[in-house]
Amino acid sequence: MAEKGGGGSGGERWKAAIMNLSEMGANLDATQKLLAKKAVFVDEETFAKASLISEQARTIKVLEHRVEALEKELDAAIAAAARARSDKRQAEAAQRAAELHAQDLTRELENTTNVFKLHMEELRSQKEEISKKESEIKLLEAIIQTISKNGVDSDD
Repeated sequence: MAEKGGGGSGGERWKAAIMNLSEMGANLDATQKLLAKKAVFVDEETFAKASLISEQARTIKVLEHRVEALEKELDAAIAAAARARSDKRQAEAAQRAAELHAQDLTRELENTTNVFKLHMEELRSQKEEISKKESEIKLLEAIIQTISKNGVDSDD
């Protein structure tokens, strides 16, 4: 009685044991009444056959209970397998969605990289152009200074 209210299979075993005891009590009562009404004496061979049949009937009943328990376990295993298949399908769908998202991000990154490269090329060309213009400005400044000096010198 230490397993009162314990797991599902423990409770089922207790129920089965109590049911067996109840059946045994009912059988005993029926046998007592039958013996009281009709005392029948049989030879040992007939008694042995009757005992064997009775034992076989009890064994059959125990096996029937075991089959029922196994059927319940099988149903539970089938339900668990169905849940596992459903979970697997959901996980696969989530994985496919994540892979598509990763591909989209990769494409976006590649596009951004290409745009960045174009901007870098444009900046380089503008920098080269600025450098050329700066060189031209310095040359023109030198020419202006030379002309200014020559113009100032020629005025004297």
